[in-house]
Amino acid sequence: MCGPVARCCEKIRRPTGSWLQLVFHFSEAMRILVIGSGGREHALTWKLAQSPHAERIFCAPGNAGTSEIAENVAIIVSDLTALVRFAKENRVDLAVVGPDDPLAAGIVDVFTSEKLRVFGPDKSAARIESSKIFAKELMHSQKIPTAEARTFSNSSEALQYCERLRFPIVIKADGLALGKGVVIAADAATAGSTIDEMINQGRFGEAGRRIIIEEFLNGTECSLHALVDGKNYLLLESSRDHKRALDGDQGPNTGGMGAFSPANNWNTKLQLRFDTEIMKPLLRGLVDEGVTFRGLLYPGLIITSDGPRVLEFNCRFGDPETQVLLPRMKSDLLPLLEATIDGKIEGCAIEWDTRSAVTVVLASGGYPAKYESGKSISGLDQAAKLEDVQVFHAGTKRDSSEVKTAGGRVLAVTALGSSLEAARARAYEAVSRIHFENCHYRRDIALDAVTANVTESL
Repeated sequence: MCGPVARCCEKIRRPTGSWLQLVFHFSEAMRILVIGSGGREHALTWKLAQSPHAERIFCAPGNAGTSEIAENVAIIVSDLTALVRFAKENRVDLAVVGPDDPLAAGIVDVFTSEKLRVFGPDKSAARIESSKIFAKELMHSQKIPTAEARTFSNSSEALQYCERLRFPIVIKADGLALGKGVVIAADAATAGSTIDEMINQGRFGEAGRRIIIEEFLNGTECSLHALVDGKNYLLLESSRDHKRALDGDQGPNTGGMGAFSPANNWNTKLQLRFDTEIMKPLLRGLVDEGVTFRGLLYPGLIITSDGPRVLEFNCRFGDPETQVLLPRMKSDLLPLLEATIDGKIEGCAIEWDTRSAVTVVLASGGYPAKYESGKSISGLDQAAKLEDVQVFHAGTKRDSSEVKTAGGRVLAVTALGSSLEAARARAYEAVSRIHFENCHYRRDIALDAVTANVTESL
């Protein structure tokens, strides 16, 4: 059926007769372990805590925000042995893995071998994110639209290749680099220093010893999330991320400085092309590789004049996309995760709030480079009092009665609104109430989309 604690699944018809969603009837309340400590994990914990089927939620290691709605567990995400032991001792019914690193390390394989139920792709499937080279080769074999690229592990050969290219170009570390392993090189000097730092100096460790150099694609980015059960997938609402650290999409790449949903550059026509040109060939290609992907697949796209092209694949919920998507999700997330694990996502549907959402990330000054932690945060209660506002914690810790900064990205402030402009105004109103020393945030999240909407209406 739909999981070890599920009794049955029933479909509900809308009054019109169309199928709405699957409703799961659980024989007992569930104990859930959310693995991770960022804003994505706070959002997942927040959403799962709303499920009538969630009896008790643990978060390992969690943050100051998750401690208010779950039981934080002092186990780091890389300690797979301790996580398994905790899950067994506390009779966890479902583990939900947030970050990419433990997925790449095979946490799903370890949990599964111990007969523990877990949401996320296994180590083999997680290669679609942990190795950009694997993903690029898979896309080329299936003729999935993406940037032309070449792979290098020798810096001299990479530099010689760059001499033949037209700038700007994109240089990517093969492995995981906390969202910072992508550099857009505007000229030969930047390309040369980036290649040297990655391959020779080990800027990203082993993750950057092999690199991909690819063409720069012009267009606007779009983040999609799909629950994939091995054969079928269910697409979530669209969103757009803001990767660069500074206003106007300037500065270095980060893990993400904000997002909005729905994306203003996504439509039904593009979705049809996404299905036929990207998702169906991808799933076919994974099967050809002997890989079964079960979990959350997050393709990062760029919408060009020729249509959607894949920038990268991620094998987990995005951050900060999760913080902007889940407040719009009206359906219970827990049965959807269960259906994905059980290969039953085909019959499911998701009900969405039709309003727009905007998320603004508050970061420590200096991020994504060197920054200081331990700064006292004020104004959280005042921001949370605003209607349709949710503050998700990321790099925070509770020190006695105070909440303090404990990371690069500290908070993600999300607001809903009747329009994108209204959601944006409310999000920034909430941001204005929060203070900590050297707080940095972008002031133009969703601004281009709002401006485009205004222009179109004239």
